[in-house]
Amino acid sequence: MTDRSLRTDLAVESFPGGKGLPREAEYSAENTGSFTVERMKLSKESGKAFGKPAGNYTTISFGKISELSDREFSSLGGLISSELAVYTKRATGKSPGKELGVLVAGLGNSGMTPDAVGPGTVARLNATSHLKKADPELFGRLGCSRLSAVAPGVLGQTGIETSELVRGAVESAHPDVVIAIDALAAGSCGRLFSTVQLSDSGIFPGSGIGNRRSELSLSSLGVPVIALGVPTVVDSSTLVLDALERAGFHDIPEDLTSVLESGKSYFVAPKECDMLIKSLCRLFASAINREFGVDLGNNL
Repeated sequence: MTDRSLRTDLAVESFPGGKGLPREAEYSAENTGSFTVERMKLSKESGKAFGKPAGNYTTISFGKISELSDREFSSLGGLISSELAVYTKRATGKSPGKELGVLVAGLGNSGMTPDAVGPGTVARLNATSHLKKADPELFGRLGCSRLSAVAPGVLGQTGIETSELVRGAVESAHPDVVIAIDALAAGSCGRLFSTVQLSDSGIFPGSGIGNRRSELSLSSLGVPVIALGVPTVVDSSTLVLDALERAGFHDIPEDLTSVLESGKSYFVAPKECDMLIKSLCRLFASAINREFGVDLGNNL
């Protein structure tokens, strides 16, 4: 494997298989059906060494989403639901139900397909927070959480920092927890649209493509933040290095490495990205609706 500096939002790519993980950190892996679930806990010290915030990270690997059967797709949604419930309970002390308030922040640019997973998920959610006041009896019968959602866009669209818009939504909706959904960058082509990462370490919108904005975290919003993301792009140097390694070239000359490093400002997504994004939006919306809201089967 070429020794290269990865531009990745995935914690598991810094410690593949837990190898090289600092002693004070924790790692475990298990197979759940046809999926692999890796869990990692980084301390402040261990995270700092690899540029990752301290916290818990869960990575679910499922292969090509386009090749999942309907049953596998549903099982994957259920697995994500369960993980979200675990993270929520750990962050708030509350289980999903009418006593819990959840704000989903769909980060990203809806007009740019690889960055549209956040807004696309929000468009498929069934918000219930307003029902608590509008129809308390109905809300009580549903037994769901107070689910609200916002798609704040990006700075170039609104002229306002994403964190400021989400903070305003927090002040209005009074949630117990924020679930921030965003597109991620991977350090390997094999991770694209085949991995989901959850974490409770906060999130920096745009960090994967070098456009790091103000963070969304407990310290900035006043409520815990659970990040849910999927890698949709790799930088061009990663694409070339992956191809060279598959062809058996492992010792890359320094002059070629220098040229490739200069290409890190270019990002690449699969040609079928639009269909893959729709599938991920359906997956995330179904998982959130069934765990915190009402799943009406309208996640298309």
